[in-house]
Amino acid sequence: MTGALLAGAVVGLGLYLLSRALFPPRPGLATRLATFDAARDRELTRRPARTSPTLEKVGGLRARVGGTAARYCEARGWELRSIRADLAITDRSLEALLGTKFLLSAAALLFIPIVTGYFALLGLGMSFEAPLWLCGAFAVVFFFMPDMQLRHEARGRRQDFRHVVGAFLDLVAMNLAGGRGVPEALLAASSVGDGWAMLRIREALSNARISGRTPWQSLGDLGDELNVEELRDLAGALSLVADDGAQIRKSLTARAASMRSRELSDLVGRANERSQSMLVAQLLFCAAFLIFLAYPALMRLTTS
Repeated sequence: MTGALLAGAVVGLGLYLLSRALFPPRPGLATRLATFDAARDRELTRRPARTSPTLEKVGGLRARVGGTAARYCEARGWELRSIRADLAITDRSLEALLGTKFLLSAAALLFIPIVTGYFALLGLGMSFEAPLWLCGAFAVVFFFMPDMQLRHEARGRRQDFRHVVGAFLDLVAMNLAGGRGVPEALLAASSVGDGWAMLRIREALSNARISGRTPWQSLGDLGDELNVEELRDLAGALSLVADDGAQIRKSLTARAASMRSRELSDLVGRANERSQSMLVAQLLFCAAFLIFLAYPALMRLTTS
């Protein structure tokens, strides 16, 4: 009875998804305009996605599947802000991510006949239920695995970006103390390093100079794109005290000091966590060694 109910639920869900895919609802005017603006902005700021040599053979298929999935998400008005921010800070494209997710899930489902034959060789019968559930579980895991990998990489790159922002604030304060204006101090500070984070800041400031916008507006947009709170706070502070150089210098110096203090506390916290994990591992190792030493004596006592 339970199997029949589950089968009926799966069939009903499949028919519902099929009907939604064949006859999608028409988006409203606001959704169409938002999709058009988002596509135009991405075309203006598009970066080449990094591809590994192992994916060159399936690059075309992945691009087609990812492009179809991306267009489907845009037609539904799904913004996927957190995913797009993670992709922006890791220099990847949404099409590559979606293509990888769907291809990995499809590859897991293609192993159903192989798992069934393997179960038959082991003498476990020719039922498709166990291989279907096993491959379905792997398909779900493979579907969410690129998201977890992307989130982990984006977290590390945001941490590096915050470290660069702290150094950038100190450099801007030094240039302001030398008598430069706020736009000149920002450009001079961004031209010091050649790292990827400083290059993104320099590119945002250069685009602001070309388009006629203020530098803090571009920094705020970059903070929104990469989901870096420190850049948004910096843009807000610069927009409030843009006319007072001494006030800006004091604010930037205080922000840089607070960022360094927070980074130091985070490093101390991670070091304490690793120390605790190493202590637990040592205790487990000692317990296993004691069991190894006591096992022969216990066996001799029980057998005698």
